[in-house]
Amino acid sequence: MKVLAIGAHPDDLEILCAGTLFRLKEQGAEISLCVLTDGSAGHREIPAGRLRGIRRKEAENAARFLGANLYWLGVQDEMLFDDKPTRLELVQVVRKAKPNLVFCHAENDYHHDHQAAYKLSFSATFIAGLKNVKTRASAIAKTPVLYQMDTLSGMGFLPEEYVDISNTLGNKLKMLLMHESQVNWLMAHDRIDIGEMVTAQARFRGLQSGVRHAESFCLVRGWGRVPVKRLLP
Repeated sequence: MKVLAIGAHPDDLEILCAGTLFRLKEQGAEISLCVLTDGSAGHREIPAGRLRGIRRKEAENAARFLGANLYWLGVQDEMLFDDKPTRLELVQVVRKAKPNLVFCHAENDYHHDHQAAYKLSFSATFIAGLKNVKTRASAIAKTPVLYQMDTLSGMGFLPEEYVDISNTLGNKLKMLLMHESQVNWLMAHDRIDIGEMVTAQARFRGLQSGVRHAESFCLVRGWGRVPVKRLLP
């Protein structure tokens, strides 16, 4: 199994699906992470140029902790669109990663970059199989299965499938806390303990599914995308 998780910002994947990624890693899956923007808008005190480097380093450390490949597109934070250049860059990533399974943001998530990331993920995973759309990497043989991740705090998201992360929540939180610039900023400026928020959401999804802690997902249904068996752990 090859898995690609696509997030709009550094730390999005840690918040929304890292517990599941650790489960898949334990089962022998090859994991790739793709971060679409540079995270340079995510602070009120650190200048964008410096913050860009900090957040990339944090993402690299987090990916290394998971044992995952990291693809960094570096689009300017808050300026993510499903446009031709970004589509082609993400198509290239999909073709390199060759995933069977892709995680992406929910279509209706709260942030415009998250919504754009969903559109890009839907477009790029389809285009990646079209040989007449040229990139440096070759077209993949089959459109991967695409799952929307939960939204932040679960707002407006109706789960279809759950993954028990009771035994991987600890690693999920360790991976999240590697994004130190965001952890500190959220606490200082918004009084949000991101670790506590993630744990509360995992407990809530766990209550829904009969386990201690869980992450939830929704299958993106479309021709050629629906699996005949469950791919989630």
